[in-house]
Amino acid sequence: MKIISIANQKGGVGKTTTAVNLSTALAAVGRRVLLVDLDPQGNASTGVGVFEKQDRKGSYEVLCGLTKVSEVAIKTRITHLDLLLASPDLAGAEIELVEQSEREFFLKKAFSGCQNDYDYIIIDCPPTLGLLTLNALSASGSVLIPLQCEFYALDGLSRLIKTIHYAQSYLNPDLKLEGIVMTMYDKRSSLSDQVAQDAKKHFGGYVFDSIIPRNTKVSEAPSFGHPVLIYDVKSPGSMAYMKLAGELLTKHGVHA
Repeated sequence: MKIISIANQKGGVGKTTTAVNLSTALAAVGRRVLLVDLDPQGNASTGVGVFEKQDRKGSYEVLCGLTKVSEVAIKTRITHLDLLLASPDLAGAEIELVEQSEREFFLKKAFSGCQNDYDYIIIDCPPTLGLLTLNALSASGSVLIPLQCEFYALDGLSRLIKTIHYAQSYLNPDLKLEGIVMTMYDKRSSLSDQVAQDAKKHFGGYVFDSIIPRNTKVSEAPSFGHPVLIYDVKSPGSMAYMKLAGELLTKHGVHA
């Protein structure tokens, strides 16, 4: 089982969109996937069609050791894709965890009991570098960073890289950088090309060849509770996420 955190402290970079659609693409080729919504905003949950979250247990209860993943994971309408939703109490988790011992390892302990249940666990991290994100990094084998093809895209990325290095040094020596995926690419804009080139210059082979375009269908899909691969499978956004999943599987030595 591979655990991948999708992280970036900047909002609006396509983090949740990438978590939802990469999970869907992996499930579409037969991988057993658990999508973990660790963002109090709960957008990953609504992105796969789960709108009613009141009185439903999810990532908060699992994080705090109140229940097991197997007891609260929800089967989605997508075959092979389960969801650990962001329950309302998740918003207070950062405060509750502060005074706990080994507070960065709660999620890692929670995942130890489902090694045989999934091929992939994809964690949608909140757009902060607090205790929720540190729990995700402690539990993960790798981090995937969505980076938007816009001005100031690389601004702030150094802080995330420092957080990853901190996690590697003090929390999880096995944590690796899975890679950087360029998002919101506009082929009509020379700026998008420049940002993509700058990213490859700085991070080399860590930048995925797959580039996620700025696409209307990708933006529309969440409001209908669908990943874009379900909303419009032939759209450029869908094709890009399928390509990303294929690239990831190849990197892991798995044939789709």
